[in-house]
Amino acid sequence: MPTTVPTTVPAPAKLFARRPVTAFFALAFGLSWLFWTPYVLSRNGMGVLPFEFPAVLGTSQLLGVLPGAYLGPVTAALLVTALVEGRPGLRAWRGRLLRFRVGWRWYVGVAVAVPVSVLATTLVLPGALAAARPVGLTLLLAYLPMLALQIVTTALAEEPGWRDFALPRLQRRFGPVTGTVVLGLLWGAWHLPLFLTDWGGEDVTWVQPVVFTAACVPLSLVMTWVFNRTGQSVPIVMLLHAGINSTYTLLWPAVFPGLDLDGSAHVVQLIASGAATVVLLVATRGRLGLGSPAAQATRPRAGASSGA
Repeated sequence: MPTTVPTTVPAPAKLFARRPVTAFFALAFGLSWLFWTPYVLSRNGMGVLPFEFPAVLGTSQLLGVLPGAYLGPVTAALLVTALVEGRPGLRAWRGRLLRFRVGWRWYVGVAVAVPVSVLATTLVLPGALAAARPVGLTLLLAYLPMLALQIVTTALAEEPGWRDFALPRLQRRFGPVTGTVVLGLLWGAWHLPLFLTDWGGEDVTWVQPVVFTAACVPLSLVMTWVFNRTGQSVPIVMLLHAGINSTYTLLWPAVFPGLDLDGSAHVVQLIASGAATVVLLVATRGRLGLGSPAAQATRPRAGASSGA
């Protein structure tokens, strides 16, 4: 008589199935912070360990920050999706990640609007107008390679987790505004150990991480609107994310050489994204491009679990 072998669900899958979003954030934070620990403790950070990370392309962050960034949100999203939703969930995750087919106006609009809005907002700071310098052709030509570099490093390391995995689930449970506020606060908090390193700049006090985390909330609300309006296109959100980093890395110091980037950039981002958020919340009546609840209920989606 044949023996029936009982099928069992792995314990991690059961745990993740009950709280997939919580599991994602726990893994994203845990993996990134674990792999950032040597950088934080090195001479690039707190100076506890007697070594420093070498500079690549003029910065130690490529070797100190990037491995932990890639091993956090992306790995967490992939692992939780695979264990909880299997192949259908992975296909949906990959589909958002490869959703390049959106109108060309989105690509041009995001690529232009991000640096223009950041540079224009900077002019409200005291002394910014007097410090401003014109943008040369060489600088503009250098912006595109910098944008490409930021896409394949920072944006690709983060957005498959934050916006591809977490945002759809948080929107379904809490709605677009509350869900995004939760995501924005956690996204900002994920960066906090880096303020103890070269990444955070010089003379860091408690003010910079607080303002940075606060700025992540309205920026996330803008990203949510872009994500929803483009049919959940992660590449467009990655372009937006990369555009912000490229502007502060390349354009901002050249246009405003007399201003303190470390002390002003987070304030500028808070003002710029905050103003855009107010306009979007009013224009969309708080929906941020998300369809009506009835439409969301009838939209097919992979997997049924949305627990936090």
